[in-house]
Amino acid sequence: MATQSSLTLSSATFAKLSPHPYLLANLQPTDASTPSSRTNGRQPTQARPPAINTSSLTHAHGSAVVRTGDTTAVCGVRAETLTTSQIPNYRAPLSSISTSSITASTDELRYYDLLVPNIELATGCAPNFLPGVPPTTLAQTLSTRIYSLLHSARILEAADLRIYHEKSHNIGEGDEAMQDAEGGDVDVGGDAREVKAYWVLYIDILFISLDGNPFDAAWAAVLAALRDTKLPRARWDADREMVLCSRGEAPVPLSITGFPIACTAAVFTAKDRLKQSQSRRDGGEVGSFWILVDPDRFEESLCDESVTVVVDRSEAGAETKILGLEKSGGTVVGPEVIRRFVQVAEGRWQEFRDAF
Repeated sequence: MATQSSLTLSSATFAKLSPHPYLLANLQPTDASTPSSRTNGRQPTQARPPAINTSSLTHAHGSAVVRTGDTTAVCGVRAETLTTSQIPNYRAPLSSISTSSITASTDELRYYDLLVPNIELATGCAPNFLPGVPPTTLAQTLSTRIYSLLHSARILEAADLRIYHEKSHNIGEGDEAMQDAEGGDVDVGGDAREVKAYWVLYIDILFISLDGNPFDAAWAAVLAALRDTKLPRARWDADREMVLCSRGEAPVPLSITGFPIACTAAVFTAKDRLKQSQSRRDGGEVGSFWILVDPDRFEESLCDESVTVVVDRSEAGAETKILGLEKSGGTVVGPEVIRRFVQVAEGRWQEFRDAF
């Protein structure tokens, strides 16, 4: 008599054949005493610990390597000069310090394109990135999001990127009563400095390994690299009409305002995509769902909805600042879920603060 043997599958085979039931079985175990966990062993609100190393690149003005799990991003900041004569419709910046001048400083960075981020997903960082292909949609989207957050978070000041020409105040005897063509007095004193050029920061991010959640790692790498950036002391030489840098003086670090950190989560629902679409057409409920903080590549492939919150708690005693909120896909995340997720983002901010 032949014995009947049961068919057993390994976890890797189960995940490839039925990925959605596999993740659901981990998040919703049959045994009530077993805690809910993800396929990577983390709790739903548990993120991968970050590891940060600065000054990693020799020929860059600032650099950093950020790793969260198997996602690793390298960021290098290179500064190049841009003269005001090369800027169309250039306007001299305001010298007074006020709320309007702070806004003008942000506009100065944006209008003159002084911050140029670029993201490259290296060949082999993930199975779907092949050699010899043009930039992917993901790389272009990430570059746009980084560019937008650089300006909206206002972590940089345009004054740090200005290169001045120091004017002399040698006034002749006949200059005291100088007048213009219309008979008005001319102020020959004025400001002793004139902006003649800018530093343009080229911020390049390279992913050498990608296992989900690229935006959080990319932004952390940009923030770490900018905090590590030091620019040479430069001045405008009127005789040569060019920018000269001093090798004998120590370079000047950038003035970074605040410490914004991005936290991303994916929404996994108990119903698969087909049943979700049917429920939306019938007006039914979505069912059970889980907020998976810092999702990996496997979890991202099973989730249609994600949310990213950028928070800053750098001011002692002040409330948490929400500098950005992005949501894409799905209808599960509402105001109440976002409130709970902000609390998770605050804990994530502290993890990165300790890593820095």
